[in-house]
Amino acid sequence: MDLLNLTRPQKAAAILVAMGKPSASRLLKFFKQEELKNLIEGARLLKTIPQSELERIVAEFEEEFTVGAGQLDSGDQMDDLLNETLSPEEVNAIMGRGQAGLANQAPPIWTELEKLEPARLGGFLSGEHPQTCAVILSKVEPATAANTLLEMEKSLRGEVVKRMMSIANVPDPAMKILESQLRNRLLGEANTKDISVGQSRVASVLNELEKDKLDEVLQDLQEAGARDLDAIRARLFSFEDVPQLPQKARVLLFDGLSTELVTLCLRNASAELVEAVLSAIGARTRRMVEAELAQGVEGIQAVEITRARRQVSSTAIRMARDGLFELPSKQNAAA
Repeated sequence: MDLLNLTRPQKAAAILVAMGKPSASRLLKFFKQEELKNLIEGARLLKTIPQSELERIVAEFEEEFTVGAGQLDSGDQMDDLLNETLSPEEVNAIMGRGQAGLANQAPPIWTELEKLEPARLGGFLSGEHPQTCAVILSKVEPATAANTLLEMEKSLRGEVVKRMMSIANVPDPAMKILESQLRNRLLGEANTKDISVGQSRVASVLNELEKDKLDEVLQDLQEAGARDLDAIRARLFSFEDVPQLPQKARVLLFDGLSTELVTLCLRNASAELVEAVLSAIGARTRRMVEAELAQGVEGIQAVEITRARRQVSSTAIRMARDGLFELPSKQNAAA
């Protein structure tokens, strides 16, 4: 083969092959997709290169290489380099084998579904046939499926789980239709405007407000026609909501809090609120708190009480996020 007739991609491919797999593999990661494609196509036409020709190519690139004696089968060795460096999908994408390229490849539908909140996915599936729900939940991670099932009505939940137990392989054409529908109807809406982050941010702001101011802002939002108010309410909790928590949840909440914090929270609190908290703590701790409350609030600033109550509220929100119990606002929203 005449050196003068070699293209630059062919010369580059020959040098990469001569460098050996370890060094060449590191370099390949710096090439763009189009450049890799040109290298592969160039190597396909090289066949073998005598040692003398290879030395001339190296000299032209002003590099010094030490290579073994004999001839190099550049095309085959280039394949080996690529197959060991890149995944089959990447090689196929570079060569245009049935794909438009990695840049145009859509992310897996099931991974995208797992990013949705269980309440959103459960709400969507509640309007679908149980068999469809079973197929979808059998494709996502077990944790996602379990949390989504909890968001469904009990009657639908039982049907879905029953069908998941006996589900068979779904034909590829049917699965492609299902994936397309999910992407258009569910992910399309979510990707157009993902408001869950905004809801969390608004809820974090509102949780800093006093109860009366919080109710006032929520009323303003309702009058302004704000959407998804129930989703925001489900993230809200103030110290005044403690009586609405079940007894078990109250015990969990106050079990790890210090006596000083509990006492400070109950300063100037209503009798109902005081009893809701005291009934959730041990008898000895209760007597200590009651003794402190009997001494009045002299010398205690209102801002200290507010700060302590917010600390309890934040603890309750975190515990609810960890799945230890549900906030009363979420229970009311579900009802």
